Amino acid sequence: MLTDDGKHLYVSWDEYHRLIEKLALKVHASGWEFDQILCLARGGMRPGDVLSRIFDKPLGIMSTSSYRDDGGTLQGRLDMAKYITMPKGELAGRVLLVDDLADSGVTLRAVVDRLRAMPAISELRSAVLWVKGVSTYTPEYFVETLPTSPWIHQPFEEYDTMRPDVVLKRHQES
Repeated sequence: MLTDDGKHLYVSWDEYHRLIEKLALKVHASGWEFDQILCLARGGMRPGDVLSRIFDKPLGIMSTSSYRDDGGTLQGRLDMAKYITMPKGELAGRVLLVDDLADSGVTLRAVVDRLRAMPAISELRSAVLWVKGVSTYTPEYFVETLPTSPWIHQPFEEYDTMRPDVVLKRHQES
């Protein structure tokens, strides 16, 4: 649900899963065959996991982080993991790169540039749920464009500030 001021987008679990399924359908409709999925942790882990299951392809994980300041709302330095975690072998062939959104586009562009420099990758395409209007990078596959570039409140973000004592209290009350 987008707020009236266009600055915040609140996403329920049902909507979130529906968007992932729509993304899967867009990739499928393109007819592109790929060998592996690489998701960017943490935002791309849930979409990557679901797409890996739907397409029955191995899932690799690459950790990146760019939201560091002001409670995670101001973009700081981009950190990219040196190594990519794969179930077996190396990242190679035709790879679908998955994240949750193209925000500024900085992270996706940097990762795409790094991956395209890897000789073992023959083709790379990217997929996200949302592309913000301010993004300087547009993935090959996306579900929604957000022209006002709202802050997206994803359903799992409640865990960002929830600590074990809060979880314990929640379960003692139920």
